[in-house]
Amino acid sequence: MKNAVSGLGLAPDAAMVTFPIDMFLPGSDLSAITARKKEFYNGLTKWQSGFEQAAGGSKMLSVEGASYEDALQKANNLLLTNLWGDGLPVWPATRERVDWMLRGSALPRDQVLGKFPPRGGVTTVETCAIALAMAGGRPEYLPVLIAAVEACLAPEFLFDQLQATSGGPFPVVIVNGPIAKDIRLNSGFGCLGPDPQRPAGASIGRALRLMQQNVGGALPGIGTMAIYGAMRYTNAVFAEDEASLPEGWQPHGTRRHGYAPGTNSVSVFFASGVTNIRRRGAKKETPEQDITQGLYRMADFMRTPNFAALAGWEKGTPGAMLISPVVAGMMAKLGWTPAKLQDFLWEHSKIPMEMIKRAGGRAWIEIDANPKARASLELDPWPIAMKPENLVFLVAGGDHPTHSQWLQGHSPAVIGKLVRTPESFDRLLAESDRDLGCGSEECRI
Repeated sequence: MKNAVSGLGLAPDAAMVTFPIDMFLPGSDLSAITARKKEFYNGLTKWQSGFEQAAGGSKMLSVEGASYEDALQKANNLLLTNLWGDGLPVWPATRERVDWMLRGSALPRDQVLGKFPPRGGVTTVETCAIALAMAGGRPEYLPVLIAAVEACLAPEFLFDQLQATSGGPFPVVIVNGPIAKDIRLNSGFGCLGPDPQRPAGASIGRALRLMQQNVGGALPGIGTMAIYGAMRYTNAVFAEDEASLPEGWQPHGTRRHGYAPGTNSVSVFFASGVTNIRRRGAKKETPEQDITQGLYRMADFMRTPNFAALAGWEKGTPGAMLISPVVAGMMAKLGWTPAKLQDFLWEHSKIPMEMIKRAGGRAWIEIDANPKARASLELDPWPIAMKPENLVFLVAGGDHPTHSQWLQGHSPAVIGKLVRTPESFDRLLAESDRDLGCGSEECRI
């Protein structure tokens, strides 16, 4: 609540009367509200803010130690004490390190990108550079981080709600265009996890998470009520494997946002979880049987009445289905296209209304703020999205046929943003090759 109040431009210490969570559960006793009515009266008539906004910006902190290791340990202790860290070691954002990061921006350091909800902290290009410095990133990663932040701050994203909700949705950043390979962003084996040969996604996603916490106020149990906090260290930042797209298949950035193929862009939505689906058959199925049976298994995983997808029913997405390049190639040979695949998954993931009633789902649809979502109660079976095009369908992951990944959405929108690089970007990439070794596919182990 303090974050929400601050995000509206009011004093963070606004008067409030707090109650235990039991008060908000079905069948609760509300007599405690009457018993504490004087606190409400005093808050409305006598409260005065003691909050004073510091003038002149934040001051630089100084940490000294007997050795570099000692100073680094003290700096990390200081960050955790002030609730600025995330529990893992961070790089102190020294002036020199932040200036190095800013070499990756095509925008001035004081360019305001918006207010990071729910706290409403003013977010600049330098804010992004500080977070990326703390996350262990490099300057060539900064253009993607800035684009991802711009997407998150788009008003139609309802980011203030996504930041604070108990469901714990996390940003998923999909990168299209040549910049993905340029900065060593993974699109193959292990693309959602750690990879020392493709480290960019971890740093970019962690930097975004640090901004969610330090600028947006999403501290667990305080600024965010995420009960479990899924994937909150690094979020999910990866690239679509455009080089492996079958002939005639367009990249996601083109299909969803209309960007020309080869355009550097990000596409951001929020997911609430990741499910592995065993896609491949177990015996000697024909190629047609293997593909069709796998698609039915995907649709069966999508067809679940827990309504995480309800937030994006009209304009967002119920989630993203990731298939590997080898599977995409098999599908294309059998005449499947992304549009046909979206149609199949949309049709076969519809939920019978009887199942929705049994799970108590009608009530969630009835109270939804979107009138089009409420009107969908007339549909039986109930589609998890208003139209097939809402589904995100991607080619990414290792070149292996057995598994697919379903990133269940909790996302009112899917936001696309162009990635802007500075004129000196080629120099940054050359320095990356100098520091990290050759980044081309020929040099990959």
